Formats: sequence, structure tokens, C-alpha cells
Amino acid sequence: MFSDKFKARLAGLALAGAVLSVPGVASAGVVVKSSGPSAGSYPVGRQVADSATITLRAGDKITVLTDDGTKVMQGPGTFRVGEGATRQRARFSNLTRRNASSRSRTGAVRSAGEGKPRRPNLWLVDVTSEGTTCLYDFERVRLWRPTAGDAATYTVTNATSANSLDVTFAGTEAIRALDPAGLTLSSGASFTISGPTSPMMEGGDAMAEDPAAGQQAASTINVSFALMPQDARTGIQVAQALAERGCTTQLALLGDVAEAEASR
Repeated sequence: MFSDKFKARLAGLALAGAVLSVPGVASAGVVVKSSGPSAGSYPVGRQVADSATITLRAGDKITVLTDDGTKVMQGPGTFRVGEGATRQRARFSNLTRRNASSRSRTGAVRSAGEGKPRRPNLWLVDVTSEGTTCLYDFERVRLWRPTAGDAATYTVTNATSANSLDVTFAGTEAIRALDPAGLTLSSGASFTISGPTSPMMEGGDAMAEDPAAGQQAASTINVSFALMPQDARTGIQVAQALAERGCTTQLALLGDVAEAEASR
């Protein structure tokens, strides 16, 4: 007869073997762009195994980030996800670089087909974009505005506590830091961003000097924030974390840049 201790050891070894043989541990890519008749089957954020074979119909276009780079598949045809990926280039690296948000000044990305400027780095907070924004550090937050013409002020307000902070962009400045001593962001909390308003309007003189200055009303958007895992470093890890946290705008921008680089 085997002792209870020996049986427990055998059970442990059997369990370890079972874990090692689980098929789910295979490498998987993340869908970052999806359009066409099969888009519903491959929504943005879905994980697909590198070993998977995908059959697309005419009009389909699916972009997947894999461990080896970006795989763009355009139907009709049958494709293996893990084969023929294009390695990401400098533009993709600059977009996802953590510290780039502190020194980015120009070079905003333009979204496909719109010509609308979009943030040059994923970790900038777009003051015109609703929804959830993922960040690595809530103590070093930088706001970004798509149109940097005149000086303008935006107000960030905690929807629960009503604590708020005014952030003023000077002249053609596109990026401005959020003072953590004045307002601290937190994961899952709801905030609003209101603006822009002209610094002159706050003093009441702008309307007298230029009646048209008050014709554009400031808008208010609802935003929230989610904390990124510190070990998310590669493109696929970033994409997975963005998808899991519902940071869809950032994921869409990641997909735009990845697809544009892979199509060159």
C-alpha cells in the first residue's frame, strides 16, 4: 500500500503534467482592426491563436498583432495568423513608448480617412475623447488637445467629489501636465473634461473686444481611467491590456498605426 504522503505527491505530479498540456497556453494574437462581412466574427480585442487559420470573404480586412509583429489579412482567402507578420517600425514604437508623452510636441497621428489629428502617444489623455483611457502612472498625467491654435483652458472634474482643476494650454502648446497635487486621477472613477474656454473670456473682456469669441460654447465629455499592468511592454501585451480594460479609442489608434506600417 502507498502512503498518503506518496499518493499526494503522485497527485501533484499528475496535476503539473495536466497544466503543461493545456492547449490554451499557445501564443495568441489580438485583433486590433476589423472590417467587412466577417467583422462580427473577429471583433476588435478578440484573441486568436497564432496557429489558427482564418478564412475571409471579399471585403474583409482583419489586422492582428502577434508576437512577431502585425499581420494584415484581406479577403477573399485563407490565412494562418502566425505566418508572414510584419515587424513593427519606429512610428509604432513611438506611439507605445511610455516616456514619450512627457516630450511629445508635434507629429500627431491622423486617423484613416478622416484627416483628424489624433494623439501622437497612447499615454496622453485626449481632452476631446470620451470613454476610458488607460495609463501607466496616475501621478504623471499629460493632457493633449488636437487643435493647438490659441491659448485655451480645460477643466477636469471628479464627478463624485466635484473636485476640479483648470489646465491652461499656452499659445500653440499641444501638451500640458496635470498637477497631481491639484487633482489625482484614480482607476474606475468618473471624471468630466470641459472646454475649451479662452483665458480672456474668464475675465469677461473677450466678448467686448470680439463678439464672435463667445459663439462657440465649451463642450463637456465624460471620461474614466484604468491602470495598465507595468509588465505590459510589447505591442501584443499592450493591445491585450487595452482590450481587457475597455480602452477602445487607444486600441483603435494602435490598430490604425499598426496597419499603416504593415501596408507600406
